[in-house]
Amino acid sequence: MALTISKTAIILTILASIISSSLSSPIIDELNQPPPPDFSSTLSANCLRDPSLRYCNSTTSDLLNIFKSTIVSKHLCIASQNPNCNLSFSFINLHSTPTLAPLYLSFSFFWKYCPTSILSINLSNNSLKGPFPSHVLQCMQIHALDLSHNALSGHAPLEAFKLLTNLSFLNLSYNHFSEITDEKDEYFLIKRFNSSSFIHSGLLLSHHHGFKVTTSIFLLVGVLVFAVSVVGFLGRLFVRRPDYLPSILRRRRHNKYTPAMLKAATGGFSDDNLVEKSERWEIYRGRLRDGTEVGIRVQRGRFSRVSRNAFVEECRVLAMMEHENLVKVLGWCDNRDLIAVVSDQRTSVCSVEEWLVGSSPPWNHRLKVCIGVMQGLRYLQQQWPQVGCDLRTSNVMLSQELNPLISKFRVGTKQNNAEAKIVYKFGLFLLEMITNKNPREDFGGGEEEFVGWINKVYNHGHSRTLIDEKLRVISSQAYEEMKRALSIGLACTAVKSDSLPTIDEIFLMFSRISASSQVVHKIHAERKKELSKSSHHGLHIL
Repeated sequence: MALTISKTAIILTILASIISSSLSSPIIDELNQPPPPDFSSTLSANCLRDPSLRYCNSTTSDLLNIFKSTIVSKHLCIASQNPNCNLSFSFINLHSTPTLAPLYLSFSFFWKYCPTSILSINLSNNSLKGPFPSHVLQCMQIHALDLSHNALSGHAPLEAFKLLTNLSFLNLSYNHFSEITDEKDEYFLIKRFNSSSFIHSGLLLSHHHGFKVTTSIFLLVGVLVFAVSVVGFLGRLFVRRPDYLPSILRRRRHNKYTPAMLKAATGGFSDDNLVEKSERWEIYRGRLRDGTEVGIRVQRGRFSRVSRNAFVEECRVLAMMEHENLVKVLGWCDNRDLIAVVSDQRTSVCSVEEWLVGSSPPWNHRLKVCIGVMQGLRYLQQQWPQVGCDLRTSNVMLSQELNPLISKFRVGTKQNNAEAKIVYKFGLFLLEMITNKNPREDFGGGEEEFVGWINKVYNHGHSRTLIDEKLRVISSQAYEEMKRALSIGLACTAVKSDSLPTIDEIFLMFSRISASSQVVHKIHAERKKELSKSSHHGLHIL
């Protein structure tokens, strides 16, 4: 162990001499320190809380490298300008930092224990040389990787890319990689990532054969088109309104919207299209130029580059989520004076709150909505634990087919979106669905008074009086199902309880209620059919 520490110290000393002393000195000094006495117990405690941490199955011989990886992680998070490194380390951004990028790439122990919260890695424009830095691929959870504008050479690890199932953006352009010899591998890269990810990378066959001829032709055509078509006011218009460009000429930034596009979609942010307004946000309905109906959540002010970068990273995560019970985030706008989130509203008819107040939905329809909401919450918890939502009846939209769509997401950490918080929010949602009472508007004491009132009435055996007045005339079967749903809602909102139900347990309970309800409806339908046949037969005899 002493020999290993000595070799590491020599390497770090050499690295320290070739990079700027303002950054290297603190990290080098910290890396030369031994782990604190309680470091091993700290790791054990962390693994008990989250067994998915990469170091959880390590041996004591790895203790030193794990300690070093935590030091590097702290410095790299700050160097990448993450908004709050105490809470989240979601991206690595070392773009155009030729002194820092090689340093952090040299810390193989960091990449071995890469934090699972990192979703994006940007090492572009750093003049990196040598083979592909394969150890960055040990961050197998990443969604984006940018190594463009470097001088990397040799073979690209194509098989490793296939293992990164979450990787949706890859940019290896402007490097010197060896040409791919198998057309199947080239087809895989183009189909999954698009050929624009490999411009002048050396990888694609088409970039070698006839390159000079193709380049000359495109240059000639480009000059002619430029001379004939570029007019000043049109150029400015296309910058402000890229949706006016023919689709073949648009840049591949489908998620990016400009303020002018949003202004046009909302009629100049008119009051007629204003749906909701708070101290921070304004929510508008709008229609894009292609006819897509959207919801646009707008915040105005003066936004720094750091805050805008953090906002964009959150939106990139939200735009990747796909589920039938989540409102689809189409894109965003990040401007110095305005930021906005654009979501698809094509299938939305109204909110659940409006539906409850403006109509008399039967219990089986309310049950369907609750199950759909629970399916959306399960997806978030299982696939995107860092994404939470503000679950309220006003924030859940309904389609024409009564398919619920959860909206108003936020990206934080797994701890901020703990399952207990989600369960509590769902419990409030469920109780509001049954009682048709708003805990924030109908009760002066808010949610606590709302839950207390339901508990008191329920425990006194008067559960029928809790049910929405529009549902008082119901079958005994529906009443029993609603009583079970009330008990589930109260269990979810029992904040002082040590045994809150899990999301999976709640989903199972609702599945049983739904199955029971479907059986009863089927029996009633068959009875009606038999009575109808019987009545028709009697009339025929007469």
